[in-house]
Amino acid sequence: MGAPPGYRPSAWVHLLHQLPRADFQLRPVPSGFAPQEQEYQQALLLVVALAGLGLGLSLIFIAVYLIRFCCCRPPEPPGAKSPPPGGGCVTWSCIAALLVGCAGIGIGFYGNSETSDGVSQLSSALLLVDHTLTAIDHLVLEMVERLEEAVRTELTTLEEVLAPRTELVAATRGTRWQAEAVAQQLQGLAFWRGVPLSPLQVAEDVSFVEEYRWLAYVLLLLLELLVCLFTLLGLAKQSKWLVIVMTVMSLLVLVLSWGSMGLEAATAVGLSDFCSGPDTYILNLTREETGLGSDILNYYFLCNQAVSNPFQQRLTLSQRALANIHSQLQGLEREAVPQFPSAQKPLLSLEETLNVTEGNFHQLVALLHCRGLHKDYGAALRGLCEDALEGLLFLLLFSLLSAGALATALCSLPRAWALFPPSDDYDDTDDDDPFNPQESKRFVQWQSSI
Repeated sequence: MGAPPGYRPSAWVHLLHQLPRADFQLRPVPSGFAPQEQEYQQALLLVVALAGLGLGLSLIFIAVYLIRFCCCRPPEPPGAKSPPPGGGCVTWSCIAALLVGCAGIGIGFYGNSETSDGVSQLSSALLLVDHTLTAIDHLVLEMVERLEEAVRTELTTLEEVLAPRTELVAATRGTRWQAEAVAQQLQGLAFWRGVPLSPLQVAEDVSFVEEYRWLAYVLLLLLELLVCLFTLLGLAKQSKWLVIVMTVMSLLVLVLSWGSMGLEAATAVGLSDFCSGPDTYILNLTREETGLGSDILNYYFLCNQAVSNPFQQRLTLSQRALANIHSQLQGLEREAVPQFPSAQKPLLSLEETLNVTEGNFHQLVALLHCRGLHKDYGAALRGLCEDALEGLLFLLLFSLLSAGALATALCSLPRAWALFPPSDDYDDTDDDDPFNPQESKRFVQWQSSI
């Protein structure tokens, strides 16, 4: 298989592609991309299940740690006001974990942007493919309509004008037959007409899914950022209620982080399998969806010297026929116009139609060459297998850092807010505030003395 221009599987593709795969019975599964096979689907689901296992283990560890913290603490001596030893280390470890989580959020924003850029490059390439295929159909339709119109009008009028000269009528009919033959040959060049697969529709579907994926990750990143910032604020203000609320929110974000990690890992593994050898899968899928022949698909997907142009014969015959029509019209103009001046107008109209048709024919030849569509194919692969895969790996790193940071914070937060002063709700109240309980008591005693 010939690789598209500018695309080579990256080191990450090779590394992920070499990872072992297994189904639910732990039987080895080949690493070839086969999403329609049940064993391969189970292998990817097993990757997601590993993330679920990590979530379960982290929740068990957190629960055991907190139970041990709550139930196995030694009783404090009465009247002890000094914090137990190690309290400052617990608070600082929680702060460090939250800062690591904030760094992971920055990595997540970068990965989300890279993934979006890769998918956008894929969508742009699909739109260019659709533009090329639509231009081919439009040019073929325009040329066929022009030739058929010329056969119905100008050539019919020319036969009527030249009726007294049998040899001129025969030459005109020969031009008619060649024009009809060219129109028939050109109709076979619109190979994508009637194909149910639309690159435009695929691009729109990809963009639609990517828009919601990007938005979901942005919301997840913002949610974790708010949790980290408000948790740090609660630690700084020593506010128990804020820290307790953020503890619950941290648990929710921890579950979301492990879930996103599983989806990212499975997508990265599947994408690496696809990107290690995309030609075979794309060829088979396109053949099933479009019904086109292997000669056409091999020409555009491979585009090398070993594959010949399947339209070369039609293009050669059409070009020769257009050249013959041009020479016949020139001969008719030399012989018929001096004797039949009324033949000049249809002949000039035919020459104009022929010039426009030849110009469109040269554009059609350029569009039918494999270079343009093969270049778009390479751009789509680069966007999907380089930028999008790199973004997925950064998102995977974000999820890993987020899960570790939140698990550490969940273990540290209860010990941290247990060290807060018991009267933290009244520490910052003003002594002159009438709503202060101590000030209200003194006010009542003052009234009684009066």
